[in-house]
Amino acid sequence: MKNFSYSRAQSIDDAREAARKAGVALLAGGTSLLDLAKSAVEAPDDVIDISRIPGLDAITVNDTGAEIGALAKMAAVADHPDIKARFPAIAQSLALSASAQLRNMASLGGNLMQRTRCTYFRDPANFAACNKRTPGSGCSAIGGVTRNHAILGTSEECIASYPGDLAVALTAFDAVVELGSRKVAIDDFFLPYGAAPHLETVLQPGEIITAITIPASKAATHSIYLKVRDRQSYEFAAASAAVGLDFEEDGHTVRDIRVAIGGVASKPWRARAVEQALIGKTLDARAVERASRLAVEGAVTQGDNHYKVHLAPRTIARAILTLGGIA
Repeated sequence: MKNFSYSRAQSIDDAREAARKAGVALLAGGTSLLDLAKSAVEAPDDVIDISRIPGLDAITVNDTGAEIGALAKMAAVADHPDIKARFPAIAQSLALSASAQLRNMASLGGNLMQRTRCTYFRDPANFAACNKRTPGSGCSAIGGVTRNHAILGTSEECIASYPGDLAVALTAFDAVVELGSRKVAIDDFFLPYGAAPHLETVLQPGEIITAITIPASKAATHSIYLKVRDRQSYEFAAASAAVGLDFEEDGHTVRDIRVAIGGVASKPWRARAVEQALIGKTLDARAVERASRLAVEGAVTQGDNHYKVHLAPRTIARAILTLGGIA
């Protein structure tokens, strides 16, 4: 890592002013920034510590929904009794992330801003071509080892997958990212790759995440986050699904269903085709399995990651059937 200056922001305005400048990195929990600096992906001139700004770590839950400050720790949100009761998929997505030590340090805002775990992106010494690091340099992953790469939302410029869990659950339940002067639906917060995969979010210079709001819904209260991975802990998803269900009074007909998937796309991916196929229908295993396959329509595989075309629908179906009491 190169030498850098360190200072502490005393207010949100201080943080916003710092975020306007080139070569500045904001430090909250530091769990992501440290990794990127050690691998020489990030080399900031100035690190601005925003972790002590007052008022940004509050967790408020009421009948209208939840508001969670950007500096709230992952562990604190995962363990919050009202989050667990009213937004179980959110709590589960956090509890299944990283390790206990990292969850105690990492902030929610930093979690949303984490960057891909693509091996090629994180190894500039051996793979110079990476359009996320250096626009226009190419993509070393295409034609390489692609087992952990995306099959949805990719482009000819990049096939890296978004690694997070929380954002997947937030996407399922229409969360909103608060940026101070504006609010952005989380599905719009993350940008599709297209020709500019280095642009990952809609954040502009001078903007920082201040809070995340999640509207209350019966589907959010009756929800689950299912994560499939190579090992039981401290591993990123090969595929994941956040699902929420609300039934009509008969207890069988689907009134509302929310589905988002992770581990398989360039951003947290809302599976709206699956939702539309099941609303108004009675849940049964065959209908769920058929609808779940709609999630990967248009998928583009790259050799090693072809298995995700089958794994993602199975993960969705398992989550829906488990939540519906059928599995």
